[in-house]
Amino acid sequence: MKRLLATAALTAAMATGPIAAADTTLIFSEAGPNRGARAAALQSFADDVSARTDGAVKVDIQWGGALFKANAAAKAIADGVADLGTVIAVYFPQEMLGYGIADLPLRNSDAWVGMRATDELMRTSEAITATLANQNLVYIGTFTASAVHIACKDTAIRSVADIDGLKVRGVGAYGKTFGDFGANMVPMSIYKAYQGLDTGLLDCSQGYSYAVAALKQQEVITSYTLLDWGQIGAIGIFMNKDIYDDLPADKQAAMADAGVGLADTLGELITAGNEKAIETMKAAGVEIIDLPAEERAKLVEKGASYVDDWIERADKMGLAGNDLLKEYEALLAKYAEERDTKGYPWARQ
Repeated sequence: MKRLLATAALTAAMATGPIAAADTTLIFSEAGPNRGARAAALQSFADDVSARTDGAVKVDIQWGGALFKANAAAKAIADGVADLGTVIAVYFPQEMLGYGIADLPLRNSDAWVGMRATDELMRTSEAITATLANQNLVYIGTFTASAVHIACKDTAIRSVADIDGLKVRGVGAYGKTFGDFGANMVPMSIYKAYQGLDTGLLDCSQGYSYAVAALKQQEVITSYTLLDWGQIGAIGIFMNKDIYDDLPADKQAAMADAGVGLADTLGELITAGNEKAIETMKAAGVEIIDLPAEERAKLVEKGASYVDDWIERADKMGLAGNDLLKEYEALLAKYAEERDTKGYPWARQ
């Protein structure tokens, strides 16, 4: 469906030249609320698009799933219900299989490193780009839910042996790996984990540091184990390809540049947010535990079966899964080296 939402009326645009030349307002659908680090980064992206196009392209964000829910995003954007929006890959395991590489339980816990590696892979992989094009989608930029850790009440995870028998809320390959170590998995959203921990329905909940503080879970947990394992990183901005193709090349470039910048903006916000959250937990009396390296290695080893499963499914889609994984791991190493030698972008002089 070709539909260009312009601030000028269609008749005026037709009278003055091609419709793509008119000032353009793109409708963006975001399932989350207008608060928190991701919301701030998304608004910064919208402002950046406007600035890079001298106001010729504006992004109108519809918050809180006003247009459609998160589990309908990919098809709704492809169909033109919105011009672009946030897509969470876990809701679309087949359609977003290539993007799902960022959700794999690899040794990849740095938010900025993960986002920049994922962003470069999504822009440079011709196979992923073609798969998205077949769905009438174009990749624009990436978020992350941040590093996966685990919060517990009246118990503590100091080794993988401690996981056995615990009632755990977990998602994705990380949750499955907890289950492989003997956890009793409880299906529950992160937003209900506070109540689950408080009432004893849960012993532990997989989560992210800033989310623990935002959801005030420090009020009910007694320990928080830093896994330094991986992250949920396949959350990003995708655009309707018909709409994207109607934009002039310079406007497409502006969208791409703003998308790259998104990783730096959210990286700064979420890194600071995670550090502050740890201090909030400490102040509330929560024990902060660093999982020993030898125990972390056991998580990585057990989680490898889910990486192998992803490779097999990617191969069936023609994505050359093993090659794609090697490319992604090289990009993770590239941006980790950049961080180590130059520091984060927001901390450079």
